[in-house]
Amino acid sequence: MDMRRNDVDRGWPFLVAAYAFVVTMCGTTLPTPLYSLYQRQFGFSSLMVTVIFAVYAVGVIAALLLFGHVSDFIGRRPVLLAALVLSGLSAVCFLLAGGLPQLFTGRVLSGLSAGLATGTGTVTVIELAPPRRRRGATFVATAANLGGLGVGPLLAGVPAQYAPAPLRLVFVVDLALVAVAAAGVLALPETVRRRGRPPLRPQRMRVPKEMRSTFAAAAMAGFAGFATLGLFTSVSPTFLSEVEGERNLAVAGAVAFSVFAASIGGQALGRRLGPDRSLPGGCAVLVAGMATIAASLAIASLALLVLGAVVAGTGQGLSFHAAVRVVTEHSPADRRAEVTSALFVLMYLALSIPVIGVGALSVAVGLRSAGLIFTGCVALLAAATLLRLRLRPAGAPGR
Repeated sequence: MDMRRNDVDRGWPFLVAAYAFVVTMCGTTLPTPLYSLYQRQFGFSSLMVTVIFAVYAVGVIAALLLFGHVSDFIGRRPVLLAALVLSGLSAVCFLLAGGLPQLFTGRVLSGLSAGLATGTGTVTVIELAPPRRRRGATFVATAANLGGLGVGPLLAGVPAQYAPAPLRLVFVVDLALVAVAAAGVLALPETVRRRGRPPLRPQRMRVPKEMRSTFAAAAMAGFAGFATLGLFTSVSPTFLSEVEGERNLAVAGAVAFSVFAASIGGQALGRRLGPDRSLPGGCAVLVAGMATIAASLAIASLALLVLGAVVAGTGQGLSFHAAVRVVTEHSPADRRAEVTSALFVLMYLALSIPVIGVGALSVAVGLRSAGLIFTGCVALLAAATLLRLRLRPAGAPGR
């Protein structure tokens, strides 16, 4: 036990856990700049791109509902290893993809890996933080999550544009990163005692009556922000090529990366502002970001699209950090995990349902019009959340 404590004090387990978390989440967004290549190779529509992307959320939600609490019973290491194995299998599906079945399978496996890693990875990073880093461990865990999501499109876009075998090389690199992460996780000290076999049944998703108003405001803000992330990790490369006239895959990866980098910056700012200011502030910034993205689509401006991505990402980071903090602080201690899981389920639904709508609209009215309708809807939701917060601040009494 002393050796385990000394390991944690030295700090290397903390860094290894963070690396494994980054690698797992990175694998979920690797296909982002490659969808246009898959479209040309397999001949499917923009609607199918959004459906392929969205099945990822099905895997995430299934893993959150069924396995979100498993690491409390069997330990953190087995669950992290399972997440990495699923991530590796997803990479193999894309590496060998010969059509839609492999793409769908790869996305579901990727979603399951993310669902396992989201809760367990966060908790593991926090638990393994050495004393000198404990205060900032939650932010490091969140940054590892979103940082991995942001690195994925960049890691895929650059070799896809400038290296041979654009649909193969990146997944070979990913498998190597996964192997290194798995070896590191095997060496991690375990932070929980095994408690036997966990109950494998869906977790309850009920919100206590006394905090439903608080939860509703947080969920509305989170939904708007995650819908924006969904847009940039699914159809933004198609917007770039068909609306903005930019077909460089490295640029497509960099644009998606900028949203997540800005989100991390927004969360860092939110730590200083506190939830009372960062939740409404994030909604206001998100409205501004949507207006900028809409302008970029209207006049086909790449510069405006990048600016809109940064502004919207900052707003998402502000509101996301505040939403999670408000919900965890106002939840009863014995139901905190249940309520927080409900919030994350809604956020991951926001990754899938709106972007499928964009795909369907693009078939009916065209990609530019679909993007304008999407930005308008997200802006309206963020503005409605802001108005609700003005009338009744998050955490105020009442239903």
